[in-house]
Amino acid sequence: MSVGILERLAKGPVVGDGSMVFTLEKRGYALAGPWTTEAVVEYPEAVLQLHREFVRAGADVLQTATFFSSDSKLTTGKRDYTSKEINDAACMLARKAADENACLVCGSISPAVPLDSGRKNQHLLAAEFTKQCNVYREHRMDLVTCEFFNNIEEVEICAVEMKKLNIPVSLSMRLGPGGDEKGVSVEECAVRMAKTGADMIGTQCGYDINTALNVMSRFKSALQEADLRPFLSCQPQGMLCPEVEQSPAGYIALQEFPFAVEPRIITRIEAHQFARKAYELGVNYIGGCCGFESHHIRSIAQELQSERGIVPPVADKAVPFGGDALKLSTVNEFHNGNRSTREYWYNINKGSGRPYQSALTEAAMQTGYPGRMYLQ
Repeated sequence: MSVGILERLAKGPVVGDGSMVFTLEKRGYALAGPWTTEAVVEYPEAVLQLHREFVRAGADVLQTATFFSSDSKLTTGKRDYTSKEINDAACMLARKAADENACLVCGSISPAVPLDSGRKNQHLLAAEFTKQCNVYREHRMDLVTCEFFNNIEEVEICAVEMKKLNIPVSLSMRLGPGGDEKGVSVEECAVRMAKTGADMIGTQCGYDINTALNVMSRFKSALQEADLRPFLSCQPQGMLCPEVEQSPAGYIALQEFPFAVEPRIITRIEAHQFARKAYELGVNYIGGCCGFESHHIRSIAQELQSERGIVPPVADKAVPFGGDALKLSTVNEFHNGNRSTREYWYNINKGSGRPYQSALTEAAMQTGYPGRMYLQ
């Protein structure tokens, strides 16, 4: 039997997977806007292939392709599917791919019915979460998580339903430096998530790798002060967007979102650097969200190979930074033969090929972006 998530976390860093619905949309299997995953029913082979790419990249855990898969969100104008139909299909696909390399499967829950300030919708919200949790119980998920939440009250409501499953629970929020959508601070969100009794808490989506590391540093400090010790997770989105880190919308506030964000996608070298920084910060579970493709997850698995004691499945085909294979390539004839070294890749000034990049314009600087580049 597979070693459980808590045992894996106690032993060393665990590698999560990356982008699902965001990547499915780019491949033509999901609709931008609703961001729902009818593809698990309509194009199951496409979803299975994406899961398999993350498995081969070295992921230890696969999240179900169930983003916005509540009855209140499944309204795309096409044939309507119930939450149970989508979640059933998603669980079976994730399990099929996970079983090919002893991976774990994580049932994922995202925001459903909006919660108003008077909490009048609390029972409706809990009912939507319960529907998904019931499916995850049937399919014997190894753990459950919440994703894309930006309201600590919603997270707490979701946690109550998730805890009823009696399996490991992970809570994550898309948080920038300003806290949640109601202005609750990063520190208070961290403490309140931990006090639900969740086994793991952290950040996920919304903000880039640099902002995520900053927020996770504040998580760690707040938890230490409160004497709380959950495992920590970090799954940022994969586009660099420093100029919107103060926006509660995060990367959604970018003028390029969602159809022109590709020039902002991080390189695999930045994924290596992010993994190392996150691990040194004390993050136990390291993965990605929108924009994190399989090669980014491969970089995380390669970077933490010695700490995990696991050789990624692609090690025979992809040596970090090229190594001897790159030395023998014509690619290495340029730049004085230095392209096969770690130093070369860590120190190059990466460009997009586009002048006046929006993140570095005077207008962007006027938004209050402080100019921090944690990974440089």
